[in-house]
Amino acid sequence: MSLSANPVFRYLIALLAAVSGWLFFAGPGHSQAIQTNARWALLMDADTGSVLFQKDADAPMSPASMVKVMTAEVVFNEIKEGRITLDTEFSVSENAWRTGGALSRGSAMFAKLHEQIKVSDLLRGLIVQSGNDAAIVLAEGIAGTEDAFAGIMNKRSRELGLRDSTFTNSWGKSDPRQKVTARDLAKLAVHVIKTYPDLYKIFGEPEFTWNKIKQMNRNPLLTMNMGADGLKTGNIDDSGFGLIGSSLQGEQRLILVVNGLKSAKDRAEEARKLMTWGFRAFDTRDVFKMGENIGAAVVFGGDIGRVPLVSKTPIRVMVPRGASERLSGKIEYTGPLVAPIASDTKVANLRIYRGKELALDAPLYTATEVKAGPLYSRAFDAAYEYSVALVRKYTNKEK
Repeated sequence: MSLSANPVFRYLIALLAAVSGWLFFAGPGHSQAIQTNARWALLMDADTGSVLFQKDADAPMSPASMVKVMTAEVVFNEIKEGRITLDTEFSVSENAWRTGGALSRGSAMFAKLHEQIKVSDLLRGLIVQSGNDAAIVLAEGIAGTEDAFAGIMNKRSRELGLRDSTFTNSWGKSDPRQKVTARDLAKLAVHVIKTYPDLYKIFGEPEFTWNKIKQMNRNPLLTMNMGADGLKTGNIDDSGFGLIGSSLQGEQRLILVVNGLKSAKDRAEEARKLMTWGFRAFDTRDVFKMGENIGAAVVFGGDIGRVPLVSKTPIRVMVPRGASERLSGKIEYTGPLVAPIASDTKVANLRIYRGKELALDAPLYTATEVKAGPLYSRAFDAAYEYSVALVRKYTNKEK
């Protein structure tokens, strides 16, 4: 038996892989060179997923009307799946008219009681005019009740990987249970832009008129001549003034989330400052090619002890120009993995850090199939895993 085929040698290598997940790159990193008055913020490159700036990006916050991007995503998905069309009509209930309409004195599209409105118009009422009534009509039309629609929102958010957000209503009403993070909102924005390019264009429309009432899009970035084409503002007492913004310059798109600002003026100024800095201060650095072996994950009970991990897209990181600090990366997964495992299965994430800040979180996939190993191999794996568990148990007791 060759040394590489020796099971003892194989598990020594597996153990090293299990305890040494860190990778180091010679590429530059840098501490954040800009500040913001926003309480929460995140600036992301949409193509690479690289984070350029963040401030409490994983802390819970109230989304206010920025939640309407999640509402729009659910509606877009219903259209994509063929359950409704842009010509489908929904009726304005008394709840929608009274709770979200003109009587509520909040943002509204001024829909009339029992009016039949096409989904295409309701989406513009939701996105351009930020109509609370439009959000409620869509929620009730799709799910029957607002509560049922919130359930759909949460199901969709988990499917999209928004791990730290919980939704209770479609229009941004203050609720201590409705919380999101800046990171999740940025991921949501990227998903909407890439998945629904035609419907996404509604976010960039400058105005919409309904029932002879013309309202302008509230997104201040749209008037700043910086390539902005979305997404949504928000403001309630719980959160302050916030914005999810997107700007495209050349082939580069940046996604910005800010929240917790004191006024609409502050929101506009901070958004302009961060977007301008993001486009000017960074270069793209290639880290791994698409399909390149990035690392390996330990496998339990397989015909091989480790499975190579690859990315389906090139791994690129945005780095500050002229910086000299190193980037570090770590492969994270819950393991060991249990065989059999199909090829091209998402099993891990590559996390690249700029100092202590998370700069990139990219999914990793198995490069090959792992079949169930022979009986003696699985028995050895079981003994190995039991030994590791004992070591962990007693090590934790001593801490």
